[in-house]
Amino acid sequence: MTGFGKIDCALTDRTVSVVIRSVNSKQFDAVFRLPSPYRDYESDFRAELLKVARRGKIEVTVSCTMTAENMAANISSEVVIAYFNQMKSITRQTGIYARSPEILKAVMTFPGVFDADRKCENSEEKESVLNCFRQALDQFNLYREQEGEALGADILNRVENIDRLLLQLEPFEKERINQIKIRIENLFNEFIPSAQTDKNRFEQELIYYLEKLDITEEKVRLKQHCNYFRETVNEDSPGRKISFICQEMGREINTLGSKANDVNIQRLVVQMKDELEKIKEQVLNIL
Repeated sequence: MTGFGKIDCALTDRTVSVVIRSVNSKQFDAVFRLPSPYRDYESDFRAELLKVARRGKIEVTVSCTMTAENMAANISSEVVIAYFNQMKSITRQTGIYARSPEILKAVMTFPGVFDADRKCENSEEKESVLNCFRQALDQFNLYREQEGEALGADILNRVENIDRLLLQLEPFEKERINQIKIRIENLFNEFIPSAQTDKNRFEQELIYYLEKLDITEEKVRLKQHCNYFRETVNEDSPGRKISFICQEMGREINTLGSKANDVNIQRLVVQMKDELEKIKEQVLNIL
């Protein structure tokens, strides 16, 4: 499911910003965009992330900005001079006219000009950065929990809708049996003279046929699947299990439709299928 977390942490000489975003995916796929000082921390970030996320396409962006009072003190003059001399040489060789202030302004945006790009080998600073990442993870999790509650409420509401539609089958089911029985009797009498029929055998065959159209078992199983779905959705990591339950629900609904032989029941079955498809779409977002 989607998630978002963002936190800014003030360290001694810089501000660290961590942004975590995620969208649904069947596999765990994490992409880290880290500044040069923190590239060695990727394995630590990944380990923390795996504690809270098992699936999903997750993007982690970490950036750091020097504080104003430390900006000047952390300028690497050697790097600036080297960049400046190279730029002057390039302008002469290409014949491009550029004034020194313009070149210097461009040089100040190059990587490595500020010591903010240095590697952080201080263990205390590393722990501070990891704590910042953990705070962003907390916000990320809170966002997912809130979305999960809304998602769960929507799914359970659709399961309730299937339950209600199931109850609406009963009056049509009784009328359907009578209509099927009358239709078969009329067709039978139309093609076979009544004097040549064995009433007892006819009744036996009619009962056998109507038993094949009986949907009681399908209704009971579908009701059980709905109850099991409600129990399972609150478990830890229910995604795959409730996906299997949806398959079983779909099987029973399809059988109801194939046995219906009644336009009113077919309409209710179509509504059940619509609710189930929406449930399946939402289940894909459950991690």
